[in-house]
Amino acid sequence: MSKQQNQQRPLTTTNTGSPAPSDEYSLAVGPDGPVLMQDAYLIEKLAHFVRERIPDRVYHVKGGGAFGYFEVTADVTQWTKAAFLNQVGKRTPLFVRFSAVAADEGYPDTDRDVRGFAFKFYTEEGNYDLVGNNTPVFFVRDPMKFPDFIHSQLRTPDTGLRSNNMQWDFWTLSPESAHQVMILMSDRGTPRSWQHMNGYGSSTYMWENAEGKKFWVKYHFKTEQGIQNFTDAEARAMFSEDLDYHRRDLWEAIARKDYPSWRLEMQIMPFEDAANYRFNPFDITKVWPHKDYPTIQIGRMVLDRNPDNFFAQVTQVTFEVANLVPGIGPSPDKMVLARMFSYGDSGRYRVGTNYAQLPVNRPINEAHNYNKDGPMRYHHYGNQPVYAPNSYGGPQADPQRYHDLGWFVDAGEIMRTAYTPHAEDDDFVQARSLYRDVMSETDRQNLVNNIVTHLSHGVERFIQERAVESYLSPVDPDLGAQVAKGLGLKITPQSKGVAGKRAP
Repeated sequence: MSKQQNQQRPLTTTNTGSPAPSDEYSLAVGPDGPVLMQDAYLIEKLAHFVRERIPDRVYHVKGGGAFGYFEVTADVTQWTKAAFLNQVGKRTPLFVRFSAVAADEGYPDTDRDVRGFAFKFYTEEGNYDLVGNNTPVFFVRDPMKFPDFIHSQLRTPDTGLRSNNMQWDFWTLSPESAHQVMILMSDRGTPRSWQHMNGYGSSTYMWENAEGKKFWVKYHFKTEQGIQNFTDAEARAMFSEDLDYHRRDLWEAIARKDYPSWRLEMQIMPFEDAANYRFNPFDITKVWPHKDYPTIQIGRMVLDRNPDNFFAQVTQVTFEVANLVPGIGPSPDKMVLARMFSYGDSGRYRVGTNYAQLPVNRPINEAHNYNKDGPMRYHHYGNQPVYAPNSYGGPQADPQRYHDLGWFVDAGEIMRTAYTPHAEDDDFVQARSLYRDVMSETDRQNLVNNIVTHLSHGVERFIQERAVESYLSPVDPDLGAQVAKGLGLKITPQSKGVAGKRAP
């Protein structure tokens, strides 16, 4: 702001560019008389003021973001024909938004929560949006349960307060959530900053190369700053120091040119492997163990520019799972397929029907289509034909070059059912591996303490018992026993076994 003090000040105008008559005084009858309706500038200013907020996101409300670039560091043309990935050294501008899933605006940044990690790549073939979190898995695998999951993490309808009881009630009745909850309740649930956490696409996507060969892929953005987390006590202590700690940390790092960066590492599965892989590769509650499909570094992301205007660029940005580019497509992941509708629908509702034309959402290449008119639509195509097919030079699709990516589906009865289980599908098997094989002894002890603390705040006894007996003990009996001890519960015999495979 200090740089602007000595600059010549522009003239205040109305929204249509006419000089404004005053910044301070309304039009009135004499100095003490009534304000007049004919004060068009006052009416315009007040009308805009009461409309200067758009509806909040339903979730991922509080966050921040920055601009930067993605640079290709390895040849990936054997796997995808995506133009922005077709040459080593090629850079693509992008915008990244970080967020907390359940936090309201004004909530402490360091509260225990999953962090959103959403990317918008401004490619020469249109925008490519990738949405994910700082965890490689998610709480539910079927989109039918997604609104219910979010409702359980937000506020109760009677008190308007967050409820640990509501959260654990949902989680313990949804055993597929165990893997994600283990991560959330560990110290990874309280990252030290956005810079010090990884980002994941979480879901599985499809890549296709120029010859039409297809692959299944997962995205892993690995922080080059190193993983750093707060303990539960450190995260709580930060509540009183700085509610906006993560937002401030990112802004200040970029302002001092200490640009945060991440490596993009891909897991790539041959298309044919999916059918008989030991886990369902499209189940978002599961990872692909790296010993099966090691990560391959293909690029690097750097954030080097702060937003110019928080509202216009961080609040109004929208991300659409359906924003794909040639060479990249969806997978049979049910969460991906449902999000291909819901994310665009969210933008239309929340920001307005012109959301894709706003600068932060607008592609760098020119859009050509037959959509026209409608509320708030400020971009138009002049006298271009408004229908297809036409004889007057309107845009024309090229289905041979730019076809939809897809896969063969065996014909079957239409039904509502879970995924067909693969050989090792079990809701607790990967949570068990995380606890036994990945976590250190300190990690495990912190996990127990965090779970006991969370379950001790407003969670009813029968839900505490269910959490121990049928949710945590199947992950590992020792985990269940330690949490039970911390809660003053006795473990019943059935809790000592290990749960079997998920029912189809």
